Amino acid sequence: MAKAMIMDRDKLKEIIAKRVAKELKDGDIVNLGIGLPTMVANYVPEGIDVTFQSENGFIGLGPAPIEGEEDQCIVNAGGQSVSILPGGAFFDSSTSFGIIRGGHVDITVLGALQVDKEGNLANWMIPGKMVPGMGGAMDLVVGAKKVIIAMEHTVKGNHKILNRCNLPLTAAKEVDMIVTEMGVMEITAEGIVLKEINPEFTVEQVQEATEVGLIIAEDLVEMEI
Repeated sequence: MAKAMIMDRDKLKEIIAKRVAKELKDGDIVNLGIGLPTMVANYVPEGIDVTFQSENGFIGLGPAPIEGEEDQCIVNAGGQSVSILPGGAFFDSSTSFGIIRGGHVDITVLGALQVDKEGNLANWMIPGKMVPGMGGAMDLVVGAKKVIIAMEHTVKGNHKILNRCNLPLTAAKEVDMIVTEMGVMEITAEGIVLKEINPEFTVEQVQEATEVGLIIAEDLVEMEI
């Protein structure tokens, strides 16, 4: 775990975002959660055309605007300034959530406080702390065709990938994949399968940083970093 704790956090986030971006396929409609997931848009593979949707009411998000050229009326769901590409559209919340709840989002990428072996997700509230609310996360994880969690493997040395979430759930049994700086994991009926590993770590280190017992894929490969 020592390596995980001293890894530069900017590099750590870059590793995660780049790997998640490899899951995007041509033509996908993609929703990115606030924080680390927004970085995924910076690493869309060449030749892949995806459309980014924001639950606060538009589709066709572009890159972050140049500093000083922000339009304060164009922000994503996290309040960050963004741009909109030609062909993009603005609409009201009912239309936005109609897209999400109607199953039209191919992939949603979210952060997490906890994920467990059944694919349960807790990412919105820590008891006793003030929070603005769940936002669109509950709808996204249920409505999207694929749910990817992009997060740091641990927090202050504490496990985030658990046998059972003990924080209030956002959704039950909806997570498909977890990508951290240590590796790529898939949620299956048998448990969490480690499919790819960052070559900077050993399998033993990844397991030590994970509460739940991992299933090690027979064809385990190195994670591209």
